[in-house]
Formats: sequence, structure tokens, C-alpha cells
Amino acid sequence: MTVPTDAPAPVAGIPATGAARQVWRRLRTSPAALVSSAVLLLLVLLALAAPLLAALEGQDAYAYHDDLVDSARGGVPYGSFGGASADHWLGVEPGTGRDLFVRLLYGARVSLLVGIGATAVQILIGVLVGLAAGLGNRWVDTVLGRATDVLVALPMLVLAISLTAVVPRDFPRPLLLILVVGLLGWAGTSRIVRAQTLTLKSLDFVAASRLAGSGRWRTARRELLPALAAPVITYAAILVPANIVVEASLSFLGVGVTPPTPSWGQMLSTAQTWFRADPAYVLLPAGLLFATVLAFTVLGDAVRTALDPREASRLRVGTRKESSR
Repeated sequence: MTVPTDAPAPVAGIPATGAARQVWRRLRTSPAALVSSAVLLLLVLLALAAPLLAALEGQDAYAYHDDLVDSARGGVPYGSFGGASADHWLGVEPGTGRDLFVRLLYGARVSLLVGIGATAVQILIGVLVGLAAGLGNRWVDTVLGRATDVLVALPMLVLAISLTAVVPRDFPRPLLLILVVGLLGWAGTSRIVRAQTLTLKSLDFVAASRLAGSGRWRTARRELLPALAAPVITYAAILVPANIVVEASLSFLGVGVTPPTPSWGQMLSTAQTWFRADPAYVLLPAGLLFATVLAFTVLGDAVRTALDPREASRLRVGTRKESSR
């Protein structure tokens, strides 16, 4: 069987397979993607296994232990490093006696839940508003554009603090943080989707779909959304660590999750009093927060590179030049 002469030539180093398979190949051959994915997978597994690990250690994240609060040793329970022992693998929190290891695991649950949940809300609203602005008439585009500009101009953190502070404390705080951060942070996604939509809708494949009788939203669903997947996925990978930091900031300021619900930000706020006596109270939650944000950021950059053939090609060329030397 002969190969047609007009068949597209495969890109050097990449077989002529589907786009999704090429992206997957770039990701699984990227050291940055593999290491960051491994770190995040381990964190997710530990967060999911928090109840099991708490039962294995024989502790919980919420119970107050008056017998473990030893204020006679400078306020630090059991002395250095919070009294780490076979019963408390990383010691206990000052002032409450709650197990530090278990609270770190449950804090990971809150951070991941709020970070991913708020990002999902932002992406959903941003894609819908961006598509409506890009496909609508001039008046729709103008109104939605001005609404986006107003949202961008608002101080997000200050407004989030105000909204979370006025909501009754019995309202589920993780859900409240997801809604507040998500509803205040979709403007960036909307701008990206609108710009891409304005570019794509002038291309031939979109015009052909409209000439075939497809309406605006049918065209958006069948033609535009697949083309928008790459920039939206890349931006979502950047939003997750940003939202995790916002959740930690709100909890640090006392308007996030309500104690005794564990949160890395709330643990950092509590640890301010005990930092000089035992730095572990700050270093442990801060280290986990740093590792999580860094892993998501590195993974997002690796996804961006994998979804952009030009960037991947530049990296391959650079690697060949280095190896030839």
C-alpha cells in the first residue's frame, strides 16, 4: 500500500498519532511533570487516608486534650518538638493538645478541597461569560466586558474577608470559601476565553459550522470548546495553587475555616505564639503549603509546555544542542 504524497509529515521525534496521545507522551517524559505529579498524588492519598491514619495512631483532629496541655515548660507540651512520641508522631499543638500529624492531614483536605473547588467554579463561570462575550453582539460584549473590568478592579482579598466575616459561623466554611473565592475570581478566565473566542470564530471551521445551520451555542459546544481546552486547562493549573494560598490567607486571618476544623493557614496563625519555643509548629504547615503550591505550579508549567507544540519543539531542539556539545 502506498502512502499518499500529500499526507502530513510527522513532527520530528513525535509519531503521527492523535493530539491527546502526543500531549500524554510529552507529559510522561517530562521530569518536572513526573516529580510534581508524584508529590501531589502522595499528598492526595495522605489526605484521603487521614481517617485511617488517625485511627492507626489512635488520635483524632478535633478532640481537646486538657491533660496534654503542659504550660509548665514554657507553654510547649512535653518540651522540644511538641513532644513527638509513639502516640503522637509529630507531637501535639500548644494550648489544645490536639495531634499535630493528624491535623496536618486534615488540613490538606481543606486546602485541596477549597483550591480545586474554587477553581472549578471560576472556570465554569469564566468559560460561560467569555463565550457569551465573544459570540454575542456588540452590546453583550460591552456589558460583560465592563462587568469583568469592575470585578478585576475590586480588591479580591479584602472583599473575600468582608464576605466571609459577615456570614454566620455555622455555615459550612469550606463551602463558603469555595463560593466566595470562585465567584470573585472568574474574571481572568473570562478574558482568556473571550480573546480566544474572538480569534477562533473567524476561522474557516467555525464559519463552516455556522453555514451548516448550527446555532451559536451548538457551534461553541462542538467547535470552540475543544479548541479552548488547552488554554483553559493551563490556566486552571495556575489557579489551583493561587486559590490554596487565598484559603490559607483567609484562615490565617481568622475568617476562613472555624476551629477546631484543621487548616494550614489557621495552624500557622496559632503557631505564631509558639514559634520561638519550637519552630516546628510553623515549619511543618508552612512546608506542606510551600510544597503543594510549588508542585501545582511546576505541573501547570509542564502542562502548558505539553499542550504547546512550539514550546515542546523548542525544548527538544535545546536538549539536542546540549547533548551535541
